[in-house]
Amino acid sequence: MLKGLGGLGDMAGMMKKAQEMQTKMAEMQAEMENLTVEGESGAGLVKATASGKGTITALDIDPSIFHPDEKEVVEDLILAAIKDAQTKAQDKMQEEMGKMTEGLGLPAGMKLPF
Repeated sequence: MLKGLGGLGDMAGMMKKAQEMQTKMAEMQAEMENLTVEGESGAGLVKATASGKGTITALDIDPSIFHPDEKEVVEDLILAAIKDAQTKAQDKMQEEMGKMTEGLGLPAGMKLPF
C-alpha cells in the first residue's frame, strides 16, 4: 500500500504496534489492580496481602506473637511481610510485562513503560 513512500510503510506498522501495546498496557494495569499476592514472614505468623500494583490491602497477624517485650520483633516481622508482598507484586508485574513485550516482538528484558 505504501511501497512508494520508502520508510513510511514501516512507520505505519510501528504506529499500529504502539497502539496495540498501549491497549494491552491498559488491560494489564487493570488486571494487576485485581490481582492479589500474599507475602509472609516469621513462618507465616505475619501475612500481608497486596494488589498486583503493590498496594497493601490486608494484614494478618497471629496473636501468639504479641508479647510486650518483643515489640521490635513484631515490627520487623510486619515490615518483612509487607516487603515480601510488594516484591511479589513487582515480580508479577515484570512477568506480565515480559509476556506483553514478547507478544509484540520487542526484545526480551525491555523495560516498559519507556
